[in-house]
Amino acid sequence: MTKDQRTVAIGAVSGVASMVVLVWLLSSVIEQPVIPDNAADRLAYAARWLVVAVLPLFAMFVTVGNARFFSAAIDPTLGKEDKAIVVNGRVADNTLQQFVVFAIGLFALSVSLPLRSLSLIPAVTITFVVARLVFWIGYRMHPLYRAPGFSSTAYLNLGMLIASLWLWVR
Repeated sequence: MTKDQRTVAIGAVSGVASMVVLVWLLSSVIEQPVIPDNAADRLAYAARWLVVAVLPLFAMFVTVGNARFFSAAIDPTLGKEDKAIVVNGRVADNTLQQFVVFAIGLFALSVSLPLRSLSLIPAVTITFVVARLVFWIGYRMHPLYRAPGFSSTAYLNLGMLIASLWLWVR
């Protein structure tokens, strides 16, 4: 294993471990919502939390847009982006991809979880936001340092999808 692979592997493992701990801690301190136990109210509850989850993506769009406006990269077809614009653009692209999977997982969980476990909805949302910020900051520091944020988001999404499928078929 190369030094770069070790760096990414350690980052990925630490990201997943941190994600699991954060979801567990948050879900145990956040109170259960008081909502009627029907699909519409559960979906509405999840939709409100999606507004929180999309905030980092919006911040990334604003960051890229402002950087383009104030630079020679104002015309994106000319290829005059500096490294920061390229990295922020890649972070925004990946965050959009991860957000789509997250939204599907969040809606599926909201209608699959027992009502007493709905505190997982804000817990995974807050964790998603933290993981995306860790991804962004890490990527800006050095591309290899994006691993904790990427792995925590990817495995959070995978866990949500697997949990939703398991709750659905059982």
